[in-house]
Amino acid sequence: MWNSPAEFFAMGGYALYVWSSFGVCAVVLLLEPISIRARRKAIIRRLKLERLAEQFDTESSQ
Repeated sequence: MWNSPAEFFAMGGYALYVWSSFGVCAVVLLLEPISIRARRKAIIRRLKLERLAEQFDTESSQ
């Protein structure tokens, strides 16, 4: 379909759309695990604080 690498990278005049789409997809695929890890840490931190608060409440009520 393409006679040269330059034609392949030009994508028939749609290179900006095609390559920016690939770029956005790559960025999303890289950022998703990072955001999941951050959310997991935040949830674990919040659960630990809740557990400490419950322990404090039970100790102070006794």
